[in-house]
This record gives sequence, C-alpha cells and structure tokens, in this order.
Amino acid sequence: MNALFIIVAAIFLLGPLIAIHEFGHYWVARKLGVKVLVYSIGFGPTLLKWTSKKSGIQYQLSALPLGGYVKMLDEREGDVAEQDLPYAFNRQAPWKRIAIVAAGPLINLIFAILLFWVLFLPAQEQLNTRIGKVLPASPAAAAQLQVGDKVTAIDGTPTATWEKLNYALVDRAGETGTVQVQVERQGQVQNFNLPIQNFLKDQSQSPLEILGFVPYRPVIPAVVHKLSEDGAAIRQGMKEGDRIVAIDGVKMHDWFDVVDKVQKSPEKLLKIDVLRQGQLVQLEVMPQGQRDNMGNVSGVLGVQNNPGKVSIPAEYKQTLQYNPAEALMMAVDKTGQLSGMILNSITKMIRGLIGLENLSGPITIAKVAGQSAEMGWQTFISFMALMSVSLGILNLLPIPMLDGGHLVYYFIEAIRGKPVSEQIQLIGLKIGMVLLGSMMLLALFNDFMRL
Repeated sequence: MNALFIIVAAIFLLGPLIAIHEFGHYWVARKLGVKVLVYSIGFGPTLLKWTSKKSGIQYQLSALPLGGYVKMLDEREGDVAEQDLPYAFNRQAPWKRIAIVAAGPLINLIFAILLFWVLFLPAQEQLNTRIGKVLPASPAAAAQLQVGDKVTAIDGTPTATWEKLNYALVDRAGETGTVQVQVERQGQVQNFNLPIQNFLKDQSQSPLEILGFVPYRPVIPAVVHKLSEDGAAIRQGMKEGDRIVAIDGVKMHDWFDVVDKVQKSPEKLLKIDVLRQGQLVQLEVMPQGQRDNMGNVSGVLGVQNNPGKVSIPAEYKQTLQYNPAEALMMAVDKTGQLSGMILNSITKMIRGLIGLENLSGPITIAKVAGQSAEMGWQTFISFMALMSVSLGILNLLPIPMLDGGHLVYYFIEAIRGKPVSEQIQLIGLKIGMVLLGSMMLLALFNDFMRL
C-alpha cells in the first residue's frame, strides 16, 4: 500500500466528514437568519475559492484537510454595518446560537446512522456467537465454558453478533473484577463469571483471547502453499508443500495454530518441525517483527496457505436480514452504543484505567483509511461511520474551542440571562488551546511511535 493511496483514502474519508460537519453549522445558521461570510473545508492557505453572486458567501478549499470552519457575521470579529446587525451571530438569542453550534456534531451522528443503515440493509451471512474453541489455561477454561455454547449476553447486554459481543467486552477496558457471560447450552441458559484484571491494558490481545473463547474456525491443514521471496521462512529452508506439525515442541493442529504461535513470537527463534515428503525436517526460523496501525508488533514468517473451499457447519451460521425500518433502528442502536463506548473510554483514560498510548492522530487514521479502502467499500464505509461518530462526540465535549465548550457558555447565558464575561471566555480559550494542543501532540507522538 503506497503513500499516495493512503493520502487519497484519507481525503475521501475525512473530506466528507468535515464538509458535513461544517454544513450543519452553515445550514442552521442560514435557516435562522444569521449571515454567513465563509464556508471553508480545511485550514491554512486557500487552494480554491469562489463567491456566490446570490448570497455573497465565499466557499473555499484550504490546504490542511484536518478541519474546517464557517465564518459568520459577528461584531466581536470586526465592524458590522448598522443594517446588518440583526443578522450578526452575537446578536442572536442563546437558543439560536445553541442550535447553530450543536448542528455540526449532531449532523455527524445522523450521517453515521445513515451509513450504518446502508450497511444493515443487505442480507448478511455470518458466524453466530457459538463458541468454536476454548483456549487452555484461560478464564473460560477454568469456568468450564464449552465448545458449542452460544453466548447470548455479556454483563446482561444481549449479544446477537460477535461484533456486539466485542463491543460489550471493550466497554470493560481497564477494569478489574468479573465479566458475566450468559450462554445457551442444550436449550438451558447458564451464567459464568470470568475474572478480569486490568482488562485490555495490553492492546496486543483481543478481549476474546484474554477471556479464552473464540468463534468457530474451520480446520485448515497447516500446509505451506506459497513462500514470500524476502520472508524469514524461505531463507531458513522452508519449502512449498511442507506441513508444519510442531513449533517449539507444541503440536500444531491446523493453520490457525501456526498463525497464533508465529504472531506472538516476533524476533524470537522458533524450532519448527515440518513433514516433507514423508520425512520429518527440523528448521530454526525467526519470524520478522511487523508493526500494525496501533503500534503492536507481531511475527511474520512469509508463508501463505491455500484453504480452498471452506465449509462451515450450519449450527455455527446465521443469516441476518432487516427491513428498512429494522435496519434504521439497528443503525441508531449501533451509533448510540459507539457513542457510549467512546465517552466511557475517554472517562477511563482520564482516570488512568486506559493508557494514553491508545490516542490516535492523523497518521494512524490515514493508514487505517487506506487499509479499509483496500478491504472493500463496506469496510471503508464502516470506518467512515465510526469516524463520524467520533467526530460528533468529541466535538460535544465541554472543552473551550470545541463546539461543546461554546454550548456550555450559551446554556449558562440562557440560564443567567446574561453572557459569560469575555475575561472568563478568554481564560477558557487558553485552557482549551493547551488541552487540545497537548492531545494533538500526544496523538502525533503515538502515531510516530507506531511507525
């Protein structure tokens, strides 16, 4: 994936989200009679601009596509002609200013609902939440969860899909205690309490791996179909057709066992036993370390498998089909769930339960955008919806400089009957600049560390 593709994918991801956010402010302002002067997508030097002859509004594209702004007529930002005073933003009633400011984040949430609605409309065949494997020496194994158990709820939250199940577990990030897992076993509902400690503190593991149960995975023989020319395996003598039977003395039952072991062993010398034309051959191979978008390093051998046509037993499959009304309700529910998860994560980050290394900046976002675009339109749209929710929720935070900070001032004014003093607003502005600047620097630092 080259840099140009990543940049183009990031523009197609962030451009519409920024444009829609600013359009929310712009549209409500015009509907409420406030004069708009400039509608800008991006910050910094102007690349392209034009002025509407009818409205006199200047529309422009700027060089830095990390935000945008809508400039409205305002006495605090320059002289306003006498006849234009009724159209100045600062002359509007508090409820009008609240509506204009809130419109940006809210339209991002509405846009996310629309995107999720589109994704929920087609019929989807996917794995149901029946456990396919219980990992040895895990909380799930200790609690005697079994292969074939169907997980129906986590901590009382229904989990119809693995996605919902994972969201429910991520909600417990940073916590210590127990996770209640409700399963259906042979028609009977049973509850199990699995212990957690500093849950998901280590971002390199998935919540399911930590608890010790995973979805069904078809048995794929651990046979090497293809070798990368610059991979570690080919350099140490591995050949196409080799069947990997053991790694460091541990038997490999299928290809997934090999992948799990290798990914967890970056830059570690492994003793690999392969079966080659009926003969056992012992190799020593060190998987290369490969860093993902979140900075986690996993091992790579440089081998590929050819699973052929994979068959999944009927008891592990489900088909989800929603009519337009049901799909809309699902989209609203998912947007609400993600919003709550984001707010919960921010709260836990402030409390120190989740590490600040989880903050991501524009570089990570651009890389993920590129990867999701490569995986297909549905994955890309899903990531765009997630980013739209994030943009909406983050802008509603009560931090000066953000929309949420302005909303706090206007609500106070509506209650008191007079505006917050300019001195307090100036102090808030400085605090907001420090907070946002610090967050951006930390996010960029995390991005560079992941590189």
